[in-house]
Amino acid sequence: MYATSYHRASSVEDAVKLRGEHEEGRYLSGGMTLIATMKQRLAAPSDLIDLRHIPDLKGVSVDGRNVRIGAGTPHADVAGSSMLRSVCPAICALAGMIGDPHVRHMGTIGGSIANNDPAADYPAAMLGLGATIITDRRWLAADDFFTGMFETALEEGEMVTAVTFEAPEKAGYAKFANPASRYALTGVFVAKRGDGVRVAVTGAGADGVFRHAGMEAALASSWSPDSVAGTEVAAADLLSDMHARPDYRANLVKVMAKRAVMAAG
Repeated sequence: MYATSYHRASSVEDAVKLRGEHEEGRYLSGGMTLIATMKQRLAAPSDLIDLRHIPDLKGVSVDGRNVRIGAGTPHADVAGSSMLRSVCPAICALAGMIGDPHVRHMGTIGGSIANNDPAADYPAAMLGLGATIITDRRWLAADDFFTGMFETALEEGEMVTAVTFEAPEKAGYAKFANPASRYALTGVFVAKRGDGVRVAVTGAGADGVFRHAGMEAALASSWSPDSVAGTEVAAADLLSDMHARPDYRANLVKVMAKRAVMAAG
């Protein structure tokens, strides 16, 4: 057995200070992954710094088409935000697809993107929206933030505090979910913006979330579900596991991309 000390942070500054004092400590947000791995003895942090009671980390704000979501905002709050739905209904729909009610009320957007699970939904949204990830130290473009499976550009002790993005002209998300966990076996987020089209894929990549340049070019030329039919999805770059082979996931990428475009309108 091992001992783990619990700390309830009252502010971002307090959390960062506590993390700096405990080299083997970990931030705790919703705990959807961390607590499960601790139960399996796959993680043994010396200290847990609870971020759930920091007011500055919670809430959704919309200023025109500029959106800011606090890292501690639960999925249910994102799904239920009428302000957010008025400018970007796609991310509300995505949040409403995550897990079950318990997960949606406990899990947070910051925890999801910091963990960067290869089957998580939010990384595709952040990459597809061209979002900016705000930490206690800096601002990072989503393109630079996600670096591999369960890997991000976060440095030791660095904490995600918010995400921000400009609502696109159109956006949509579709996923083929594991029937038990609701994780994405394959999920595709599409967004049409003033500077072009972005297509992000989660649940399928051997190295985690990724953008699909071929689909982006096809949809930029013609925004239609049929536009992605002729694009190539390389099975060699996709994940193979007990749930699906790479060639099956390659087909799912196309199917989910079509559905995402249809959802976007």
